Amino acid sequence: MCDTLIATRHATSNKIALFGKNSDRPPNEGQSLAFFPAATHQTGSTVKCTYIEIPQAEKTHAVLLSKPFWMWGAEMGINEHGLVIGNEAIYSKIPANKKPALLGMDLLRAALERAVTPREAIQVMAELLEQFGQGGNCASHGETMYYHNSFLIANAEEAWVFETVDKQWAARQVKDTCTISNCLTITNQYDLASNHLVEEAVRKGVSKSKTGFQFSRDYSDWLYTTFAQGRARQAATSRLLQEQQGRIGIETMLAALRHHNHNENFDPQNNILTEINVCAHAGLGPVRSTQSTASMIVYLDSRNPLIFATSTSAPCTSIFKPFWINAAASLDFGPVPTASADSHSLFWSHERLHRATLLNYRERIQTYAADRDALEKKFIAGALNLHNAPIKEKLEFSRQCLREAQAAELEWLKRVESVPVKANLLRSLAWNGFNKKAGLRI
Repeated sequence: MCDTLIATRHATSNKIALFGKNSDRPPNEGQSLAFFPAATHQTGSTVKCTYIEIPQAEKTHAVLLSKPFWMWGAEMGINEHGLVIGNEAIYSKIPANKKPALLGMDLLRAALERAVTPREAIQVMAELLEQFGQGGNCASHGETMYYHNSFLIANAEEAWVFETVDKQWAARQVKDTCTISNCLTITNQYDLASNHLVEEAVRKGVSKSKTGFQFSRDYSDWLYTTFAQGRARQAATSRLLQEQQGRIGIETMLAALRHHNHNENFDPQNNILTEINVCAHAGLGPVRSTQSTASMIVYLDSRNPLIFATSTSAPCTSIFKPFWINAAASLDFGPVPTASADSHSLFWSHERLHRATLLNYRERIQTYAADRDALEKKFIAGALNLHNAPIKEKLEFSRQCLREAQAAELEWLKRVESVPVKANLLRSLAWNGFNKKAGLRI
């Protein structure tokens, strides 16, 4: 489960667009930032995606991706031209293809590597869908997830929602704000679509007639869409952005990605079987089997986009650190995390703080939430002040923020562990299992 947000330049306080996403994945699936430089490829060469090979583009753009360790593709990312994309799992009456094909995350990376504008990205993904299709297991290490995909695609000037079911798709341009979640949102109002979208819906029996066609209503699966609570989360994030229309800033996106139902009374131990928040916490059973394992906000300045990313799970327990794609080639993001706990990767180092906080969330989060906010405020101000600075200065600032964040989390862990654990049987059943699988002792 995921949530992706965009505020175009028409909706922000300073006319600079903002993109945000929480990537919700299995709790033990390590995710990290990865930079891939621009490259020229031999004519006729291929590239191995997660499951299949496809023709390689003659030229690929530099990209900074937030990607689960085991796949070729990515959950979200930005390229050197300021194009950003985030994807969402969606569920349809048309069963998702279980045969190996392109994952939605593969489509996302391919578009970032091959496109400059949102419309070009739509074209890249549409052509790949038509030729190769989407499908295959979207999880690893004994987990199984099969789904179709939707995407939010943007740059400094425009934004689009691109929703797919198998090889069919529709796209709608965003005017001010838009959020997507684990549900189809495009109705019968769209700007672009696959050649036989309506005819295929009628042929497959999901639509009664061409004149009555409505993409989201006709194709949506009731069971998975309902229990994933995508519509509720999409409504919550839409409301948060619409309430700040014309005043949206980086802090608005931070608050939206950290949104919990019940606000200050939130406790992930409550409704541990069913409730899914925007800032998602895993629980017990199939409904809450995933959580927010990485988050990203992009300040889409047309001249020099600024990325704030966690590379760690649960944005409420994480720190957004600043990065620039033109400085990312020289950054060391540390070891790539896997499904097994380690003491060196950023993802697993943070997991000790994150999972310790969950043992008594309400009291333990209060020991460092204010410091988290103050540190982020410092990082944001410092990064914005470096807008016209040389790449070397930006690179050093990113390194400094990484060091400060890691040092802060070590100190916060000490505070957290001084607060008594609050016993909860269901939480223990869930997290003892996750920890045992990862080889992590909390």
